[in-house]
Parts: sequence; C-alpha cells; structure tokens
Amino acid sequence: MVSWKGIYFLLALFLGSFFGSIFMLGPFLPLMFVSPTWYRWIVDRIVATWLTLPVALLEMVFGAKVVITGDGFIPGERSVIIMNHRTRMDWMFLWNCLLRYSYLRLEKICLKSSLKSVPGFGWAMQVAAFIFIQRKWEDDKNHFEKMLDYFCDIREPLQLLIFPEGTDLTANTKARSHEFAEKNGLRKYEYVLHPRTTGFTFVVERLREGNNLDAIHDITVAYPQNIPQTEKHILNGNFPKEIHFHVRRYPVHAVPTSREELQVWCQKRWEEKEERLRQFYEDCQLVFRCTITILVLQSLCLVTLQSPAVLQVLS
Repeated sequence: MVSWKGIYFLLALFLGSFFGSIFMLGPFLPLMFVSPTWYRWIVDRIVATWLTLPVALLEMVFGAKVVITGDGFIPGERSVIIMNHRTRMDWMFLWNCLLRYSYLRLEKICLKSSLKSVPGFGWAMQVAAFIFIQRKWEDDKNHFEKMLDYFCDIREPLQLLIFPEGTDLTANTKARSHEFAEKNGLRKYEYVLHPRTTGFTFVVERLREGNNLDAIHDITVAYPQNIPQTEKHILNGNFPKEIHFHVRRYPVHAVPTSREELQVWCQKRWEEKEERLRQFYEDCQLVFRCTITILVLQSLCLVTLQSPAVLQVLS
C-alpha cells in the first residue's frame, strides 16, 4: 500500500531535482564550453548540496540509523568504490555514508542508461557527469573511455562507484549467478552475486594511466531488518531502519597491476563479502558500534555552507 511517507520522500526528491536542474544547474551549461574545470567545480558543489536532502530525510525524518565500520575514507582522496548491490537503491543510501566524510561532491556513479531519461533526476545526473551504461561491454567501453579521460584531463578528483555484480540481488539474479558458478566450477553465493570484472579492471587501469587514482574502497552494505528492494518499496514507506557499511581501503600501490591478477583480486573481495554477510545475517557477528562521532546534522550544515560560497564566487 502506498504510504504518505513514501510519497513525501519521492515527491521532495523529484521537485528538488526538477527545479534544481532548470534553475540552478541549467544556467551553468554554457560554462562547460568556456571553462570545463570551473564548470565542474561549480556544478559538483551544487549537486553535493542537493544530495544532503535525501540523507536528511532518511535519517532525521524517517529515523534510519547508519553504522559505519572499517577503514573509512580520506577526504579528497581519488578512488574507485566497489560495493555489493543488495537493492536497487544502494547507490542512494551510500550518500549517508559519504556525507560523513564531506565526500559527496567527488562521487560519480555508474548507472543503467535508462535512468538518464527520467525528468528531473536524470537531468541532474547527466549534469553531475554520472556514467550511464548499457551493461553490454561492447557498447560501454568507448563511453567509459571518454568519461574517464575527461576527468583525467581536467584534473578533477574522482570517486567512482561501480557495482561489479551488474544488477541487484534477487531470486532471479541469484539463480543466474548459480548457473554461472556451475558452468565455471565456482562456489555458489547466497548473499552476493559473482562479480563481472571486465569493467572494473578497465576503470582501474584507465585511472592509473591518467594518474587519477589513490585507492580502491571495498564497501559491503547490509540491511539487518527491512530491505527496500525497489523504488516501489520506498513508495510504500518501507524505509530501512538500519544501514550498515563496512569499508576496506586498499592503497593503489597494494593492488595488482596486471589485468588477470586484478580480476582475481576483485573475485577475492567478493568471497570475503559472502563470508562477511553470512556472519552478519546468520551469526550477527559482522558489525560493531561505529567509532565515528560526526553527527549527520553537523555534516549537513558543513556541506550546506558551500551554497553561499558558490554564489559568492559567481557574483
């Protein structure tokens, strides 16, 4: 059943992205041809300020609790983020983690191409330089190449979120993952899908060549109670009560350089995720209390202060 909470949440995001794309982001589009670096600097900060809205709604209005363990992030660090894809909304929930490190303005996300056509949301994502993919490597390789080279050319720090699994975890996708495991003599996973490593290795190699990569962050996300699998669950008011993030940071010099070794490295991370999530859901031994004391309200205030700064620069 549709919930007023879900309607309020999605309507607030839609209206904010719709009018923000037209009146806040649209006027700066010509600057993209005059000074790509300044254009990126300005719009990224505008987008980052808007991204605090869903974070605030989830935690301060709907009471979601965020628990972060592991290594965390170094602010301003250039990285590739790999994460298990438990629900269709994981990429949005990750903002609750990244905000605590004032990291939102650097984040770019690989998403399916159909999302860029959504009014409001899709427009803002395109201006933010999110990478839209067809999930067919023959079609995606050239686009990846152009986007990654763009960030390397303008020397803009990049934090790129990719989902090596390619899709979210459902009964159907798990069955396909099991078929893949049987054909290739691999272990069958229950809490993750076997990763596709082609895109991951290409991204890491390209950013290395462009000297635009400091680390790889391996994030395991888990939802101990209700799991909002799709947008429909959000519309029905099925917000997560808790979102757990376990972060592992790997400096780029500690990551293999050859393509074959990098593929094995990625597969190894997914073996660890499967075991970590098994313990989390079956034994409740994964996550301990987070030592981070920064409140989301403080982070919101810090990021929101960027708005006057942007306006002052432009005046």
